[in-house]
Amino acid sequence: VQLQASGGGLVQAGGSLRLSCAAPGRTFSTYAMGWFRQAPGKEREFVAAISRGGVGTLYVDFVKGRFTISRDNAKNTVYLQMNSLKPEDTAVYYCAAGLIGATTEFYDYWGQGTLVTVSS
Repeated sequence: VQLQASGGGLVQAGGSLRLSCAAPGRTFSTYAMGWFRQAPGKEREFVAAISRGGVGTLYVDFVKGRFTISRDNAKNTVYLQMNSLKPEDTAVYYCAAGLIGATTEFYDYWGQGTLVTVSS
């Protein structure tokens, strides 16, 4: 499964971005999808995940109420809507496909990452 993340960029604190992750092919709907992020000098951390059908979601506490994960299986795409962005949200964001979970071990396939920079 090849994953292509996009949508990152530079935004001011309080602003919004929507990340997308496309997975061409017929198997997209068979995978749960997750978003992780990695800031410079830090380990990769879980952000959000969504079940294969899109009904179940998981969020890390520090993004609850600000970020929303969704998916469109007809378009083979998962999204991460990020609102009320903070400078500490600055990181490379990665999408991943696998089983729904909050650690990297649940995921078998990873995208290349997209950089999000939030200025204060």
